[in-house]
Amino acid sequence: MLQRLYDWTIAKATHRHAEAWLFAIAFIESSFFPIPPHPVLGLMCLADPKRALRFAAICTAGSVLGGLFGYAIGHFLYESIGLWLLGALHLTDKFPTAVCYLNEYDAEAIIIAGATPIPFKLMTLTAGFAGMNIWTFIGASIVGRGMIFMAVGLLFRLFGAPIKAFIEKYLGMVTTAFVALVIGGFLVIGLLSGDGEKTADACSNATWESVGLERK
Repeated sequence: MLQRLYDWTIAKATHRHAEAWLFAIAFIESSFFPIPPHPVLGLMCLADPKRALRFAAICTAGSVLGGLFGYAIGHFLYESIGLWLLGALHLTDKFPTAVCYLNEYDAEAIIIAGATPIPFKLMTLTAGFAGMNIWTFIGASIVGRGMIFMAVGLLFRLFGAPIKAFIEKYLGMVTTAFVALVIGGFLVIGLLSGDGEKTADACSNATWESVGLERK
């Protein structure tokens, strides 16, 4: 099923309304769709590098707005739809950890999820459920999603088609390494203040009960 979804998603990169499909896929991926928009963005940038930044901006906008939709599901429809989505996406066991990190790191948790392979949809649902400040959520989403999508657009705009191999092989690694440095900085600050190690251990071992949730 995932392969069919992937093939369907890739096909939209050559559709005559490719920009609209890119926006739509980025939108739904931030809340419930399992296939990320990166492949469509990459193919569109490869086909027309001069418009790569435009494509990246469309993808960022769609993802941020889709994140708001995910936020709304978590905030208003957690019991009826949110729990079902977590189960359907196989993210139920990760939800307590997400709640813990969001409570501890706030905007940083959204930025990290937006710029790394961590499922962004998990954090959008969690942010809504936890009642995160909406403006903080929007700002962090723009930074996190923009970091990865605009990097793809900028690289294609500057270097054209030859950059494709580098992006496919190293971009995720480079972005994750950068975010890891950011996380490391926060952990160092926490350790210097005496509670970083305790927080990290608590979140990595978080359960539904430890974050005040009842598993249904």
